[in-house]
Amino acid sequence: MSEKHFFEKKGPFPLREIVKIIGSNSNFSMKENFEIHNFESLDKANSNDMTFLNSSKYQDLSKKTKAAACITTSGLSKFLPEKCIKLDVKNVLFAVTQVAKMFYPNADMDCPDKNLSDIKNLRKLYPHVTFGINVLVGKNVKIGKNSQISSNSIIESNVEIGENCIIGSFVTIRNSLISNNVYIQDGSKIGVKGFGFIPNKNKNTRTPHVGKVILEEGVEIGANSTIDRGSLTNTVIGKNTFIDNQVHIAHNVKIGSNCMIAGQVGFAGSTVVGNNVVIGGQAGVSGHLRIGNNVKIGGGSGVINDIPDNLQVMGYPAVTLKEFIKNRKNK
Repeated sequence: MSEKHFFEKKGPFPLREIVKIIGSNSNFSMKENFEIHNFESLDKANSNDMTFLNSSKYQDLSKKTKAAACITTSGLSKFLPEKCIKLDVKNVLFAVTQVAKMFYPNADMDCPDKNLSDIKNLRKLYPHVTFGINVLVGKNVKIGKNSQISSNSIIESNVEIGENCIIGSFVTIRNSLISNNVYIQDGSKIGVKGFGFIPNKNKNTRTPHVGKVILEEGVEIGANSTIDRGSLTNTVIGKNTFIDNQVHIAHNVKIGSNCMIAGQVGFAGSTVVGNNVVIGGQAGVSGHLRIGNNVKIGGGSGVINDIPDNLQVMGYPAVTLKEFIKNRKNK
């Protein structure tokens, strides 16, 4: 899979211009002419990039970041390398949105793809792919041999789909890279913008989402499920993971290999799930959590804390299965 970008990027921008927009009072007069080339996550940022830090939970990443500058607060500055320029602001996430809009001004909404071709041209462009009726495909789309795209589905520009894939009816795929042998059932929406906004002065401000959805080999997505693309990083579903119907996976979520996610499970943003995880139906997983390998989460549970490897949990808030059974017996 290629390292493809789906959104036009502006820049670079002088650091002093960015600072003026976000309203930082930080003193860095010696470097005010420094140019910022991109806005990246803590672990992806390079020496010409800007990043952000809004929680001490990410201090292990922030201490190692290579970013030239970081939007943060005075209380979190101590978790950044000395050479990193600290930009102190009152509202980190609002400042992040302002900068993201500078670099990616067209990524805060999903506008219709104006470059879709209908079925008349598709069989010539993709002779080894089977199409249903009323299929629309955008520009620069790659579809591997022996894949099938069912009726009334839309594959937007620059999407990549591997070999031997089956895409159901009424599926929409955008901003996504899909490996071989992936099965996406009817009605699913892959790569749509996540629920990203900043409440500020009684007005909700949309924040750009410029990441991708990556579905690795052998993944199955159930009917009417939604997988949001990442904000700065990508949303990733690992090899051979099976996801049931009506599951919602929010932006930046990363799910490992060989997992089984039952129907109506919901993941909030930026949670990381290990390998061989099993989650029962209608469970909810809060954001920015880490779920270890071989974890089993009972149906209807509410997960609000990290879970170490090899645990079985259930209930709300989710506790170990042994503790859950004990509490039930004591009622």
